[in-house]
Amino acid sequence: MLFDDTYKTIAQPTEGIFRDRGSKFLAFAYPVNSDNEIKGIVAKLKAEHPKANHHCWAIRLGIDRSVFRVNDDGEPSGTAGRPILNTLLSKNITNVLVVVVRYFGGTLLGVPGLINAYKAATEEALAQAQVIEKTVNDIYTLTFEYLQMNDVMRIIKEDQLQIIEQRSELNCDIQLSIRKTQVEQVMSKLNKVAGLKIFYNYSG
Repeated sequence: MLFDDTYKTIAQPTEGIFRDRGSKFLAFAYPVNSDNEIKGIVAKLKAEHPKANHHCWAIRLGIDRSVFRVNDDGEPSGTAGRPILNTLLSKNITNVLVVVVRYFGGTLLGVPGLINAYKAATEEALAQAQVIEKTVNDIYTLTFEYLQMNDVMRIIKEDQLQIIEQRSELNCDIQLSIRKTQVEQVMSKLNKVAGLKIFYNYSG
């Protein structure tokens, strides 16, 4: 199987709401790139909704299904984070964090009711989202002398590579984003440029 280097995510944050027997479930979906973003987003929602009873969430990262985290925040185990995550999986989107803020309405919903409510709130938020396709890219830094600039720029242009950062002095640094499926072809060209050093940064 060819490596699949595209994935679907959401273009911008969205919100949804679901009500059941007096309880209110506010869902907030965010495009994210790492789980370092969870803390800040959850803290912000807690500050905006201090009277809410629960702030449950699920995050899915990466293009395979292996990277995810869920948090039930005091709801019965498996009734909040997991249904949120399952909704992300069924929509086949990744690099998304969904936080559902619950205001308790006085009536217990029971396990099936909770699972349904967290799922429905998440679906409401994602229904508002614009789903976009992105490619998985490897990030490299090229270091070379100014004299090689033309050779390097020609390859960048030929392969339509995205420059993230560029520093041109006597020695030049260019940080490039190269689509995974293009890496081999681009590297074979870059390796022919005399005196060019290539450093792998990360995949994103």
